[in-house]
Amino acid sequence: MAVKAISDYTAVPNDLVENFNGMQLLYVHWVNHNMFCAPFTLLVSPDATLPEVFGSHIQPATAPHPESAKIDYEKIKWELNGEPFTPSQTETLVSQGIDHKSMLRMTTPGLNGLYNASF
Repeated sequence: MAVKAISDYTAVPNDLVENFNGMQLLYVHWVNHNMFCAPFTLLVSPDATLPEVFGSHIQPATAPHPESAKIDYEKIKWELNGEPFTPSQTETLVSQGIDHKSMLRMTTPGLNGLYNASF
């Protein structure tokens, strides 16, 4: 059934980067680790490096998972917004194109979730 608006409704999203005081949101999905039902939403500095974000945000977020301690950062396969991505270890997030509300997917070879229950 078609719906017709009876007014010109306009909305301004509250999650614009301007509303985060110099920070940005970053979504991180740990592939095959369905103990976490959705990607993590992290508040990060655009001037941080990915290794810094990994140590300060991603490791603590994944810590409850039994395989978390086995993650080898050097072996992680990354995707940025659905495309293969090889991050720099020294460049900032924003200089690598990781901006507000970007999605990083990390695949950890050899780690397949609880009881190898990968999907």
